[in-house]
Amino acid sequence: MIKRALFVRLEAKPGKEQAVADFLAMGLEITKQEMTTPIWFALKLSPTTFGIFDAFASDEDRHIHLQGILAQKLSARADELLASPPLIESIDVLGLKIELA
Repeated sequence: MIKRALFVRLEAKPGKEQAVADFLAMGLEITKQEMTTPIWFALKLSPTTFGIFDAFASDEDRHIHLQGILAQKLSARADELLASPPLIESIDVLGLKIELA
């Protein structure tokens, strides 16, 4: 059961919008390998603002993700790509519906 989540807001530096979008596309491939991250979305909120929403079964799984490869890669490239540090919000999931067509 999904009980925990993260929302990460990313503000691209001017001219780095496509590089952030490309980074997030690469992030999908990384998170496909994470068995403890069953739900992961890359989002474009505005022309310069991006986000990541991911969800987990437990606090431990969320912690594992925050210490994982994608977080390390984002940290390594943050100064190059982002206008400000990522804003990371921990979320408790109160309900979930997934219905695929």
